[in-house]
Amino acid sequence: MAIIDSQIHAYEANTPQRPWKSQSASPPSATGDEHVAAMDKLGVDGAIFVSSFSMYQYDSSYAVEVQKKHPGRFGIVKPVDPEDLSVEDVIADWKRTPGTVGIRLRLPAEKGIQHDDPGVDRIARAAVKYDFPVNFLCWGNIDMGTKVIDRHPDTRFVLDHLGILQPRSPAARLSAAAPWADLPKVVELAKRKNVVIKVSGACTLSKEPYPFNDIWDPLAKIFDAWGMERCLWGTDWTRAFPVVNYENAVKPFLETNRLSKSDWAMLMGGACEKAYRWAPKKS
Repeated sequence: MAIIDSQIHAYEANTPQRPWKSQSASPPSATGDEHVAAMDKLGVDGAIFVSSFSMYQYDSSYAVEVQKKHPGRFGIVKPVDPEDLSVEDVIADWKRTPGTVGIRLRLPAEKGIQHDDPGVDRIARAAVKYDFPVNFLCWGNIDMGTKVIDRHPDTRFVLDHLGILQPRSPAARLSAAAPWADLPKVVELAKRKNVVIKVSGACTLSKEPYPFNDIWDPLAKIFDAWGMERCLWGTDWTRAFPVVNYENAVKPFLETNRLSKSDWAMLMGGACEKAYRWAPKKS
């Protein structure tokens, strides 16, 4: 079975030819080639490449370039804009693009977008029409996110990053009073059968040093509630990099003895293949 990272963000260096929309504490570059080299070193067969919103917003051209160069290693996902009245046409065009496996909807609390927002409805309906799962970022806003999921029972959702707001610096990781505070809401959300969950960025929620042993008891509650066939392992490299580097985000899951062989295989790739209907192929 293939090992698949359910979320990575590759990008080029910040240049006038491809400028970043905002600055980042992540490495100065993390290209597709660099991702492939890091994955090969650790035995990761493929990844879901979510185009970086913080750097490129709704421009996913770099993801398309990387997928074209490494067609067997990445399935690509595009953020889409609920304020774009022509977003259905954008999604239709994305469906025609080689290597695409999904779209992404961001619902940050500070935006104040409601569950019945017309743009959110357009995206959810188009996802059904074009048979795309919606990667759904609603951390810190999970109550509203749950209402969106309930409003669209025919839409396939992939809940980003455990549905839990994650720290963006080592100091924030260590000082967080209750990093798993939203865990009961995440467990409750498992009752909705049209959503699966990315177990991505989990190591950033640890208050212990590597190998972050304190993540496994909270994760066990997620595994029990959601079932392993709905849990997709991932690193969230490079967003998580300022807190946990790629190798340290991968190895705790490669080396754990907390899971049976079949559960481990499902978490590390089987559930991702099922959710995205995509599997990597090494050349």
